[in-house]
Amino acid sequence: MNTEQIKQIAIHALEDLKAIDITILDVHKITTITDVMIICSARSTKHMQSLAQNVVTQEKAKGCNPLGMDGENSSEWVLVDLGNVVVHVMMPDTRELYKLENLWGAA
Repeated sequence: MNTEQIKQIAIHALEDLKAIDITILDVHKITTITDVMIICSARSTKHMQSLAQNVVTQEKAKGCNPLGMDGENSSEWVLVDLGNVVVHVMMPDTRELYKLENLWGAA
């Protein structure tokens, strides 16, 4: 499965559960960690966990096996590692604090 397909599945999984302010960053020119970062916010801890789990479930259903998920027991930030695509699901205050869009804004 190529990066674009993985990205689209993740975006649709987030949209299905009404993720807030989905931002897609193409970072392949500035890092070797991943090609695409998707950042979104959630309304609550439960919503955040549901969004991340839906990404994992939808990716697996389409044949992409996520490399890992971190923070699922956290109340602020969950990261889903899909290899060429990394999804950050954050609470709004945490997103504002870390400002990943600014950090990776050179993309």
